[in-house]
Parts: sequence; C-alpha cells; structure tokens
Amino acid sequence: MTTVPAQSAPATAGTPATAGTPATAGTPGAAGAPAAAPARAPFTELVNLASRALGAGVVATNEDTFADAENLLVAAPAEFRPHTFGHKGQIMDGWESRRRRGASAGQPHPTDEDHDWAVVRLGAAGVIRGLVVDTAHFTGNYPESASVEAASIPGHPSPAELADAQWVEVLPRTPLRGDTAHEFAVDSAARFTHVRLNIFPDGGVARLRVHGEVLPDPRDLDGLTFDLAAQEHGGVAEAASDRFYSSPHNLNAPGRASVMGEGWETRRRRDKANDWVRIALAGGGEALAVEVDTTHFVANAPGWADLAGYDASAGGDPAADADGWFPLLPRTRLQPDTRHRLRLAPGRPVTHVRIDVHPDGGLARLRITGRLTEAGRAALALRWFDAVPAAEAAAALTEAGLTAAEAAELTAARPLGGPVAARAAVAGLGPSDGPDGEHSSRRRSAAWRLLGI
Repeated sequence: MTTVPAQSAPATAGTPATAGTPATAGTPGAAGAPAAAPARAPFTELVNLASRALGAGVVATNEDTFADAENLLVAAPAEFRPHTFGHKGQIMDGWESRRRRGASAGQPHPTDEDHDWAVVRLGAAGVIRGLVVDTAHFTGNYPESASVEAASIPGHPSPAELADAQWVEVLPRTPLRGDTAHEFAVDSAARFTHVRLNIFPDGGVARLRVHGEVLPDPRDLDGLTFDLAAQEHGGVAEAASDRFYSSPHNLNAPGRASVMGEGWETRRRRDKANDWVRIALAGGGEALAVEVDTTHFVANAPGWADLAGYDASAGGDPAADADGWFPLLPRTRLQPDTRHRLRLAPGRPVTHVRIDVHPDGGLARLRITGRLTEAGRAALALRWFDAVPAAEAAAALTEAGLTAAEAAELTAARPLGGPVAARAAVAGLGPSDGPDGEHSSRRRSAAWRLLGI
C-alpha cells in the first residue's frame, strides 16, 4: 500500500485550496483574463466516504478542548471570523486540541511520538483512493505532521472495540503546512469502514475528506429493491456533457436537494445538441422505475428527458460503444419543480444509465429503483470478498457453511477475480470428496450463499 502526496496549496478566502499553486484571487492571467483555478487531484471527483450526508461521524477522540472534532466532517469549507473569542480562546472552525506539554520541568516538550487522534466512521464503507487533510486558517497552531490509519470492522463497533481493531496505515506520518489543503493519493484495493487521523504533537485541522469508491456488503442488499444509482450503494456519476453551474455528482447524492445549487445544472445551450450524465450503477441490475426530479428548477428545468441503459457485464465500454446503448424511457416531457415518478418496462439488465435532457437545464436528483440480477450480485460479492480483511472474509465463509480450514484456504487464494476463477478455487478445496459428493455439495452451497457463484 502506497500513498502519493499531491502538491498542496495555500487556502484562500475561506475555501480549501487544491493541488498546484493558485494565483492570488483577482490576479489577471494571460491577456488580462482571470487566472484559472488550480487543478485538483483526480481522486477528489470520487465520493467523499466521510460525508455526514452519507452517515459519517466522529466516534472517538482523545482531545478536542479548543474545537470539536466533529467539525472535521462539516461539508462547507472552513470559515474564519477574526476576534471571535469564547471561554477557551479564538473560535476555530475545525478540530483543535490543547497544547501538549512534557513530563517534567526538565523535559517541558512533548516527545516525538506524542500525538492526538480522532476516529471517523465512514458514511459508506469503501476503497479509499485519496485523502484531503485541510489546515485552512490554522496558521500558528497547525500540527507539525499527520498520519492516517484505516480499519474494517463489521457491524456497529463501540469505541472500545475500535481501539482493539487491526489498523492499517494508509498515510504515513507526513509534514503539514498551515492554512493548506493537503491532497494525498492512496494506492490500496482494501475496503475500510473507519479511519483514524493522528496529528503530531497537537494542533488544529479544519477538514478531513476521504475520497473513494463505495463498496457495500452484498448481504445487506439481498432480496431488496433499492436505488441502484445512489452514492450510498456505489453509484457513480462517471461523465457529463456539462457541469458549468454545478456537479453531476449531485444527481445521485443522498437525500433531497434543499436548494437549486444542490442539483446538476448546465449552461444555456446555443447549439442544437443536448446535455447528459452517465452513471455507473451499484451493480448489474434490473431497472424497474425512475424518478427524474426537477425540484427547485423553476425557470431552468429541461423541457424533456430520456433514459438509456447499457450492460457492461461482458466487458463493453459504455464510453466508447455508442451502439451498445438501448432505450429505457422514451423522450418524456418534464415539468418545472416536480418529482416525476415513471415505471420502466421489464427488459435487459443494466450496469450503466444515461439521462439525456433536452435541450439543457438542471435536475435535482435522479433515482433508479431496481434490484440486482444474479450476475450483478455475484460480481459485487466477488469485489467485496477480495477487498475485505482476511479474518473478515474467512468469518463470512464459515458463516455461509465452509469449515474453518476451507475458509482459510479459499481466503488465501484471493484475489478470486471473476466467477470462473472463483468456482475453480472452490472446486479445488481439500480434502477431496467421497463417492457421495457431500463435501462438494456443501462447498458449492456455501459459495452460492455468500458469493453467488
């Protein structure tokens, strides 16, 4: 597992900065044009697994006397209001611990290993692709360095259980700068449910973002009809024709939009084309209904919309294979400020959908109600099984019906990859079977129960 630091930049005007060095606000760029915004690390386009909207929370910290650790997860950029003092000093929009002291008058300074920490329960378990540790507005009180650990703990663990968990370092101890959004790419295929931010020796961090790919436990979705496009289940807005006013990632965000700015809105078209968003679903599934929501879009809702589907389970590329798309919903008239609930005819399974709006405008949300197909559920289960810790994978196999020895052997064979390799691994489990095939039958049943193969 490796972590690649991205170039950090000073935060300005209360907004966390991004990778690269931005020009000062208002400084002209080439030919008198405004300077371009600094480029952000690619992983910041992925879902923030530590979003409170998804259900994230700070479950434990050793110290937050000056400012609550819960501020780490606030969605809005950190703000600073000078000369606003409470009983403990300047009120800071972030997490800030007290100043550490040494053990005695002869040793007044903290040791090199002294540190404060905060544990965050991710709103959705998943694979971490990048971290943002933002020290916005912390200038004389930021930590000297920080590290981040992650763990996968099934269920709803208590702080005591989290303390005893097996933690993996995803960001080694790294120097920090004040008033800076530090972006770190993480190279790991593991699935995690919690992260722990460590700051050395003390100080303040304004925000923590944990970007990645949601990877749900397939057993939680068994037998359910749910929103296949939702971020909380693993749906991702992969591409869009336009994101001038707001992000297409808002389309499948949790909850309902409270204002227009929480939806997706395009610029006004001056040609004869139309705008669209492509979404990768949580898994291959059967789409049963769609909700096209124009709430808050009163004078800028699209006039019409249509929905297409794509099945990439055989390896096709929805970005390149224009002929592979098929209609799910014909072009349908839309009304402003309205939730349109529309049933879809039963048809082919889909792994992706594309909403086309005509000619332009904005949508608050897009919901695709459906259920996983057997193949979709199996593909999701194999991804999950290959990503969880070995102990968790083995426990799930024994719960499904394998012996402890069989579970250990199959877990050691990871990554299983696709269904063919997974079936071969199950068939190769020892000991060999007798004439009645009892062990083989039990093993196949257990593999089907957990992995759908």
